[in-house]
This record gives sequence, C-alpha cells and structure tokens, in this order.
Amino acid sequence: MRFSKANDVLGTVNRGNSAESGLCTLCRADCQGKCETWLSSMLGRKLLYPRDFGLVTAGANNTRHVGVSYNSLRIQGYAYGSKGLHKDLPVDADNCIFPNVNLETEFGNEIKTKCKIPLMTGALGSTFIAAHYWDSFAIGCSLVGVPVVVGENVVGVDKQSEISNGKITKAPELDRRIETYLRYYNGYGAIIIQLNVEDTRNGVAEYVAEKYGDKCIIELKWGQGAKDIGGEIQVKSLDYAKFLKKRGYVVDPNPLLPEVEEAYKAGAIKSFARHSRLGGTDLANVDDVKEDFMKSVDYLRSLGFKRISLKTGSYGMEELAMAIKFATDAKLDLLTIDGAGGGTGMSPWNMMQSWGIPSVNLHSKAYEYASILAAKGKKVVDLSFAGGFSYEDSIFKGLALGAPYAKLICMGRGIMIPGFLGSNIEGVLRPERKSAVYGNWDKLPKTVTNIGSSAEEIFACYHDVEKLVGKDEMKNIPYGAIAFWTMADKIGCGLQQLMAGARKFSLNEITRDDIISGNRETARETGIPYMTEVNNESALKILNTL
Repeated sequence: MRFSKANDVLGTVNRGNSAESGLCTLCRADCQGKCETWLSSMLGRKLLYPRDFGLVTAGANNTRHVGVSYNSLRIQGYAYGSKGLHKDLPVDADNCIFPNVNLETEFGNEIKTKCKIPLMTGALGSTFIAAHYWDSFAIGCSLVGVPVVVGENVVGVDKQSEISNGKITKAPELDRRIETYLRYYNGYGAIIIQLNVEDTRNGVAEYVAEKYGDKCIIELKWGQGAKDIGGEIQVKSLDYAKFLKKRGYVVDPNPLLPEVEEAYKAGAIKSFARHSRLGGTDLANVDDVKEDFMKSVDYLRSLGFKRISLKTGSYGMEELAMAIKFATDAKLDLLTIDGAGGGTGMSPWNMMQSWGIPSVNLHSKAYEYASILAAKGKKVVDLSFAGGFSYEDSIFKGLALGAPYAKLICMGRGIMIPGFLGSNIEGVLRPERKSAVYGNWDKLPKTVTNIGSSAEEIFACYHDVEKLVGKDEMKNIPYGAIAFWTMADKIGCGLQQLMAGARKFSLNEITRDDIISGNRETARETGIPYMTEVNNESALKILNTL
C-alpha cells in the first residue's frame, strides 16, 4: 500500500480501509472526507504538495516495496535530454518545463477519438449511484474532454422505457444520459454505450444507431474486474423487483414466489438483487467464440456504427489473448482490460476479493501479447487499462507498462468521488436543488468550511470552468462537474510533472523504460527490470571508459 489510513504530509485521511488504489474499500456518497481524491476535488493541484508550507519539511515513506502491484513499480527520472516537446518550441531550459507537457491522446482504428487527458470512466450503468449523479459525471467528463461510458442495463431497468415486440422503442433514461454528455461536447472525448446480453436482446444497439448514429461508440462487454458474473443492482421495492423479473432479469430471491412475497411483507426480506446473464454460454471452444464475436462486430457495423470497442475483465490468459487478437483482427477502436482490484457498484464481496488476475499481472501480459501481434505486422488495437487507478503516478505507470499500446487509463470510483462531493456541497449552498442533485448534507462539514463557504471559494478551478462556459451558463453546471474538473486538473498537473521529470513532453513518448521495478519479484512478473539493473551497463561504461 502507498500508506495506511492517513497521510500526514497531505493532511488526508481515509474514512475506511485503504484499497491498493488509495481509495477506501467502501466509498460513500455521503462521505464528509477526506481522502486524497475527495480533498483534491476542491483544492486541485495544491494537493500535489505537502501541507503547511513554511512550517514543515516532508520525507517519503514509500520507498520499500513488498509484493507485486502497481505500487511496486517506480518512475524513472533522468538528468539530461528531452523528447516530445512541441516542434515550434526551442529545446532549452526555458521551454522544457512541465506546463509545456502535452497530455492529449487519441485512440481508434480509422477514426481517431481525441482526449484532452488520458482518462476515461468505468462503466456507469444501472446502479442508482450512476443514475443519480449522472449530470455531474457526464458534464464533468464532457467539459474536461474525456470519454464517459454508459454501462449495461440502463434501458432494461428504466420503468419509463418501452419495449415492443421484444425491442426498445422508448428509452428516456438512456436518452438523458447521452444528451447530457453531448450538450457540452467540444470535440474531445466520446460517449460509449455498453451492451450486455439483455441489452442485445432488447435492441439497444439498434435504438442508439437509429437515433444517434455515429455520435456514440458502441461497446461489447465480456466482463469486468470486480466480478465474474453479470451486473447487479439491489432494489427495495417488491413491485420494482416484479417489474424487473417480468423484464426477463434474474431476480434473487424470486419476487413472484408467494412465500417470498410473504417474507417481504413480514419484513424478513427487505431487498432483492437483480442479476444479468452470462454471455457466451452456448459457445464450446475458441473458434466458436471468434466466429460469434466477428458476427457481432459485423452486425454492429451494418447498423452504421463506425467506432466499436470491447470491455473485458480479469479472466485468465486464454481470454486475454482472445480479446486482444479478436479486437485487433476486427479492427476495433479500443479494448479496455479491467484487472482485479477494480471497483464496483454492487458485486459479491468475497468474489471481488478472490477472483481473477490482479491488474499489474494482467496488464503486463497484455503488453506481452500485444507485442507478439505487433511483431507479426499487426496493427494492434488501442488499449485502455482499468482496475485500481486513482492518482497521477499510477496513471503514468499504467501508460508506461502498456506502452506503446495503452492510450488511456480507465478510472471508475476515483472519477465518481468528485461527483458525490460536489453534489453534497451544491445541496447545501443551493437548497432548492438538493433533491435534484441528490445532496446528502444539511450543512457543510468542517472539512469543507475550512476551505471556504461559497462555490467560488471552495473549488480551486471554479473560474476555469466559468471561463470555458461563460458566467451565464455556470448556473447550469453541477458542482459535481466543477469538482471533477478540479480533481482532473490536479491529476493532469501531477502527470505533467512526472513526465517532465522523465524528460517526456508528450504522451506518445512514454515507454516502458520510464518505469523500474522496486523488487525482483515485480521485475519477474512484469518484465520491467529491477531498479539497480536499469542502465547499469551504461553506468559501468562511464566509470571505465569516459
């Protein structure tokens, strides 16, 4: 771990146990602080530095690494040279400064999708958290210029959606999500619509293609890092549980059974879990999987989708190889690889703890397999790595570990925290909007009032957003979106600083040589050399010949 529950240098504290990502294992929408991500959603880039400047000195406590994880990779710095500085700038000390690092990236096969910074969201699907805070997430991502993913089952769980002859004809919640993002779309980022078994049966792809055309990327889903079964939500209403059961979902316990209904009325059963189905159950071997996959891609292209992506989970090596090979052969635009350690809206806890391949191991093999295809002359599908990312250093490590194939880092829970925080602040400062933004606070806690008492005081990047959208439009920008911009500014600045130290002034210059292993076990598992072995031959040459 980077630290236990508290980081005295930054003045941050995790309310719960710390995950490898640095977030609490259980992140609450009503949290009053103050983990690093929560606090950086207000303070922004100020949180890159030790607190109480002028009164303190600070020393690192994260230089001894045990076990294999992203935390056991370190970032390599250099004392000379530079790569990737903009061609119009002279290469000298006045221009080789971290604000000149270009964080823009792009992904795609024939059509390139540009992003302002190398981030995208995880799939924000049918959970009530995703629905309630969607405006903050979507508008924040649209303003920052990064992709947002509409996860599975959004149409199927929407009571207002209409299905005729087994196909969706009306999908107000899906429409709301797409249109909210597109309202502030400025040429960077994308909205990605994910399909699972039920979505495919319900005709979500056909609906999106007809109504939105190439404004959306469509995404096939094989799995995710938090679980090895389909998506789940929990509902407390018996009537809603019956609705979902009649929509064709697996609902546990079965609300249509008389004994279950009696137990609910007696108070013994208080909620129901809605589950999605497993895909690929009728496929017997790898050849069947490839044939089925290629047919699916061809069908989506026939509907008019020009950009198609795939999301896969922390399965074993065979499935990883299939995902990379099939996505490459199908000329997909993006493959997101989600390792164990990733977040969840609702997954069985012990399943989450025990199943699948951890992110750093999975992503290391992804690089290996991509390199095999590249050596055969293949144009390898662009990759996005997911599973336990939240800080700028882990983003750098993920991009370096997967270079040159990794173009983005997919961040789930870390992107959601500013949405929660901003909504809670907005609910207090704009009480007429409390219910609309799902604010959980009746007053600002001391962790916030220590920073300020108005939005302009609280959010370090309030005026940056105002400059972008204009003063009149600020009334329509959720505080959660401002909080996300502020956190993204901190992450972006931190990434620029790390890249400048590695003498890389554009993202496409990052290579695996920019990271080193903090122990030999990590070196063995990742293929990243142990730190004192890197450039050792060059060092000996300096000593013996120069």
